[in-house]
Amino acid sequence: MWRDPGTPADSFYEVRPECKDVPQTRFRIKGGKTLSVRKWQAAFSPEGQLDIGKTLSRIHRGGVHPLIRGEVWEFLLGCYDPKSTYDERDQIRQGRREQYAKYKEECHKMFPIIGSGRFITAPIVTEEGEPIQDPIVLLETNPGKGPLPQRENGDTGNSRQSTFNSSTPSSQGPRDKKVIEWMLTLHQIGLDVIRTDRTLVFYEKQENLSKLWDILAVYAWIDKDVGYCQGMSDLCSPMIILLQDEADAFWAFERLMRRLRGNFRCNGSSVGVEAQLCNLASITQVIDPKLHQHLETLGGGDYLFAFRMLMVLFRREFSFGDSLYLWEMMWALEYDPDLFLMYEESESTSEKAEGSKGKAKSIRQFGKYERENMKNGGKNADAPLPISVFLVASVLKDKSAKLLQEARGLDDVVKILNDTTGNLDARKACTGAMKLHKKYLKKAKKP
Repeated sequence: MWRDPGTPADSFYEVRPECKDVPQTRFRIKGGKTLSVRKWQAAFSPEGQLDIGKTLSRIHRGGVHPLIRGEVWEFLLGCYDPKSTYDERDQIRQGRREQYAKYKEECHKMFPIIGSGRFITAPIVTEEGEPIQDPIVLLETNPGKGPLPQRENGDTGNSRQSTFNSSTPSSQGPRDKKVIEWMLTLHQIGLDVIRTDRTLVFYEKQENLSKLWDILAVYAWIDKDVGYCQGMSDLCSPMIILLQDEADAFWAFERLMRRLRGNFRCNGSSVGVEAQLCNLASITQVIDPKLHQHLETLGGGDYLFAFRMLMVLFRREFSFGDSLYLWEMMWALEYDPDLFLMYEESESTSEKAEGSKGKAKSIRQFGKYERENMKNGGKNADAPLPISVFLVASVLKDKSAKLLQEARGLDDVVKILNDTTGNLDARKACTGAMKLHKKYLKKAKKP
């Protein structure tokens, strides 16, 4: 029987024609499976309340149509309560846009390049806070396309960089330690921005690059515990592509960071993601003891070879389109209807909400992975394991035979795992993660 393979989604995330070796997305828009524009609109009541249960099952079956991906993600990430009305969401959105504008203005006062449509790729202050003269401001980041930009003095040349002399608030430079720490990250953000998703046509536009830099710079200022770390640009980039308004993209990114910021926290000797690597080791030891023993023998018992997968949620292992498909399936599986409350309410109220979980809610409002946790008492654990750890475990399980036969050192392990880039199926990976999760919970219960 012939089956419709579905419409490929590559056309929504156009790749620059000169980039020939970019893996094509396996994600297909399939009628009856993918959450379509029509089905999404039909999931709302006349007042604007969303039937989240029906929506989650549809996303798990076939992902989200690219045309509505941004607004669906805002619910999956906990930006909005499914029970809210259209009017309530409009008020929240407006309030957040105003708040972002305040944050941005605060940053602009400290460093006027913020919000100017430009960004920097060279240091602007020393570690003592002394200004570095003539920091480089990137005006155009796409050599070989379009006319050369004008310099500040009106001159044009063969350089695509220009100087900006009034970028620090005073000739003395900042004295506040937090301001200095923030300013020290700005050029690193710029360097990462020009490397992020550079194969996409979207980032040929200077305004999109500067938008990414602005959001990351503002986030680095407001999250003083974490600041900015490499990898955050990979997490932020899809938000800018999917949500046209910069403030909306910022808040979607901020919600995603609430889930993942622990990965980026450093205490001098370790990075937060190492806790997940320990969990990955425990899971592999339970479900594939032979592979775990082999990796330990090779000196890979710390599982650092999986660091990148967890840090940036498989952005490098999947094509751009497939990584978005993977993320939305993960978030749909993990969905908790109390997400919005947990983010919005005060700590004391949140604890109250935590205690009343599930009482007034149908079980179908929770994602499938979350339901499994609840069934097995996982909701009472201090920190339920994210599905991303089981996704990595499923990749290792899939490559187990190859790793056991061919890996004679850690370099071989890395090479075998790198060969998965562009060859993974997002849906199969999620299905594999769910099976391993169930198996692990069963085995972990046994004495």
